[in-house]
Amino acid sequence: MEYSPDLKNNHATRYLAEEFERLEHERISSREAAGEDALLLEMAEEDDARIKGRQAEILEDIERILAREKEEESKPKAVVLEFRAAAGGDEASLFATELRDMYMKYAEGKNWKMRRVDDMTVEIDNPAAYDDLRYETGVHRVQRVPVTEKSGRIHTSTASVAALPIRVKPVVEINPTDIEMEFTRSGGAGGQNVNKVETAVRLIHKPSGIDVRSSSERSQLANRLKAMEILAAKLEALAIEQEAKTHADLRSGQIGTGDRSEKIRTYNFLQDRVTDHRLKESWHNLPKVMLGGIDGIVESLKTAADNGGVGAAEDDD
Repeated sequence: MEYSPDLKNNHATRYLAEEFERLEHERISSREAAGEDALLLEMAEEDDARIKGRQAEILEDIERILAREKEEESKPKAVVLEFRAAAGGDEASLFATELRDMYMKYAEGKNWKMRRVDDMTVEIDNPAAYDDLRYETGVHRVQRVPVTEKSGRIHTSTASVAALPIRVKPVVEINPTDIEMEFTRSGGAGGQNVNKVETAVRLIHKPSGIDVRSSSERSQLANRLKAMEILAAKLEALAIEQEAKTHADLRSGQIGTGDRSEKIRTYNFLQDRVTDHRLKESWHNLPKVMLGGIDGIVESLKTAADNGGVGAAEDDD
C-alpha cells in the first residue's frame, strides 16, 4: 500500500503514520545535509535504505490494522429477532410469543443485553448473538392440544422467526429517496401512550415493500436510527435469500437458505420432543427448551455448519 496523510485521522494507525512521516523527514534531512560530500552521501544512502525498510514494515503493519478493522466492521454487533404468527390463528400468535420469550430467556442466560424494538421484535446486543442464532430463521411448528381445546384434539400451528444481523457498517446502501417515513406515539403496556410526542418510527422501503417499526427508544431520532439498522439488515437478508434461490442447486450443502418460509423445526408437546428437520435430530424436555434451554440445538447447528453444512430441511415429523 501507499502512504497517505489521511492515515493520521484513524486513531488505530495515527502513531504509525506519524512515525512514517518522522522517518521520511529524517531521510530527506540526511540527504540534504550530505551535500556533495562523497562520504556523507554514502552514509546518507545507507540511512536511506534503512529508513525505507522500516517504512515498508510500518506500511505492512498499517495494512494489517486496516484489514482487521474492515473485518470487524463486517461482523454483526447484534442480532434482531423478528417473530410472526403464521398458520393457526390465536394458537399461532401464542406460539410466536412463546418463541420470543424462549429466545429472550436464552439471551438472559448468557447475560446478553437485549431490548424490545417493538412488541414482536427483539434486539440482542452482543457480537456472539448472531453466530449463535443465525440458523433460527425459518418456520417453527408446534403440535399440541391448546388450552381452549375441550375435545382434546391436537392442533398444528406455525410461527416464523427471522434472525437479522446488525452490523457496525451495513453491507447494503439505502437510497434515502426510497424510504417513506411515518411517526406515531410510542405505546406502553395496555395500549396506554407513554409519550405525548410522536417518537415511534415506521419506515417503508418502497422498492421492496419492507416496513420496519421502532418504538423502544426515547427519541424520534434514536428510533429512526434503530429502524434504519433493521431495514438494512432486512434488505441484506432479502438479497441473500434471493441469491440462494437463484442457486438452488447449492442448497444440499447448506443449513437451509435463510428463507423465512422454510420449515426448520417442530415442537411436539405430546411427545415432549423438539426436532430440527435440517439436522434430522431431536431433543427432549420441551419445558426446559421453552425456558431458553436451546444450547444443545444451537451448538449442533454451529457444528454442522463448521463441518460443511447439512441438507435442507425435510419435514419427516
